[in-house]
Amino acid sequence: MSARSHPQLVDAGLGLLVVTVILLAHRFGPAHSLDAEDLVTGVLAVLLITARRRWVLPVFGLVTVATAGFNLHAALAGPLLAASVICTYTVASRTTRTIAAVAGVITVVTVYVAVVIGAGRSWSDPLNATIVAWGVAAVAVGEAVRSRRGQMRVVEERARQAEHGREEEARRQVVEERLRIARDLHDVVAHHIAVINVQVGVAVHLLRDQPDRAEEALTHVRRSARTVLSELGSVLDVLRGPDDTAPPPGLSRLPQLLDSLAAAGLQVDYQTDGEPRSLPSAVDLAAYRIVQEALTNAHKHGDGGAARLLLAYTSGGLGIRVLNLPGAGAVSGTGHGLIGLRERVNSVGGTVRAGPDDDGTFTVDAHLPLVKDPA
Repeated sequence: MSARSHPQLVDAGLGLLVVTVILLAHRFGPAHSLDAEDLVTGVLAVLLITARRRWVLPVFGLVTVATAGFNLHAALAGPLLAASVICTYTVASRTTRTIAAVAGVITVVTVYVAVVIGAGRSWSDPLNATIVAWGVAAVAVGEAVRSRRGQMRVVEERARQAEHGREEEARRQVVEERLRIARDLHDVVAHHIAVINVQVGVAVHLLRDQPDRAEEALTHVRRSARTVLSELGSVLDVLRGPDDTAPPPGLSRLPQLLDSLAAAGLQVDYQTDGEPRSLPSAVDLAAYRIVQEALTNAHKHGDGGAARLLLAYTSGGLGIRVLNLPGAGAVSGTGHGLIGLRERVNSVGGTVRAGPDDDGTFTVDAHLPLVKDPA
């Protein structure tokens, strides 16, 4: 359970802690006792501190009135004074600078007057300066926190926009590539398919009465079909590239990959967990490409020294983990490699997480099932 997911529980704990410390100090201080008023102010302070984030301004107004009222009636109401400072900080950290300044002035003036009248102090008593100091400190700290949050929101928004831009660029490139392939296939296939369609119609029409002409039409069909297959094969050869006639790679080629990376300066600490075994061809290919992409990124963007690779063989599939420390001056890439990596994982029904950990280590975690879920 995190503090962010349960802020009211955190505030309740804070209120209990603050009030307990103040009441204990009062109990073992000069008064040596706690009366009903102390307990009432303590409970009220805890409730106000607990609700301060949900109803910022109403709670601030209530705690200001309660603090002034109790301090006018009797001696210092310590728990409410603490609640007043905490709620003033909350206003400063969650509203505008103008509202924060007004809240600080209201807190200082109200509490100052109430304490002087209720406790019978002199207006110039040096102890009254602590009220001003606490009020100013609450506003200053709250303003600093609010400014920090604003800066973080700006940074996060810029990061989201940059990520969105990279995704849009990747989608645009995919669309352009699909359009190019579609144009190539259309140019190669469309004309000859139309010819085949016409010649088959002629052959069907003439087959019974003029078999010679029907045979001639079918000869044209066969010639056009061969042309389509030949030209379609040429297009696919161009799309595949000259090296794709070899069998698709798998984890059996992992030693050669690690050797080539070592020759390029990246030492990989390679470990396996479980008994290595044969994988389905699609999973084997995806696993190799994922490892290849992750280690290539580690070499390009990491600290240049070493990376770790762990392959975990389980009964349900294969786990892949690649870790590396990012370089101090490494420049972020376009992100297209990670997009392709995720597509590889999705193609076999797996899952993947890629990103920096708290200590700065960039981790790629993937799990590839042996059998793709049909859903």
